Amino acid sequence: MNREELDGRLDPKATAWLDQALAEAAETAEAAEAAETAEAPAPGEKPDNVAVPRWELRFAAAGRHCGQENADAVRTLLLRRAAADLATLTRLYQQGNAAERRAVLLVLPHRVPGPDALPLVEDALRTNDTTLVAAAVGPYAADHLDPHAWRHAVLKCLFTGVPVTAVAGAQRRAHGDRELARMLADFASERTAAGRSVPADLHRVLIMTGEES
Repeated sequence: MNREELDGRLDPKATAWLDQALAEAAETAEAAEAAETAEAPAPGEKPDNVAVPRWELRFAAAGRHCGQENADAVRTLLLRRAAADLATLTRLYQQGNAAERRAVLLVLPHRVPGPDALPLVEDALRTNDTTLVAAAVGPYAADHLDPHAWRHAVLKCLFTGVPVTAVAGAQRRAHGDRELARMLADFASERTAAGRSVPADLHRVLIMTGEES
């Protein structure tokens, strides 16, 4: 959701709050850029005596001021406007609640060009919070998770009930993956043997592999 769409959903008070939050985030980005040529601490690394940037406090308060239904969009806008680096994203993830962690995961494709943020994705995939799992299997995971980890991420979705539609790049990555097909078949057999239903999405992913008989 972009800023224009957000404005159509927010009341005047929330819009004013967001304007101020984005301005503060932009100030932080500008300061970080200036610091790169002034031998200052790298973005995201703050000495103990330096106050937390105000935009980070607003990041945490986004749901309260803009509505929980808009919080993801507001938080990702803030992270992008602040040009949050990996150190900042990692700190916000580690210190945040589930909603804040989800926003960090959602912004990864826009802020981290390489695989360095995979520990955050892997941490989310170890949880049973379906909102975190769904965010973790987005475009960043599609581009950077190795085949073994990606297969297990797909199985995690099936196990927790996260729709396969949340798995970015599923068709591309599953195609021709015989090991994934084997894992899916084993999972289905285990469920059947235990008298449990097999998720419909399992068959959808199996079709994607091209190995369904």
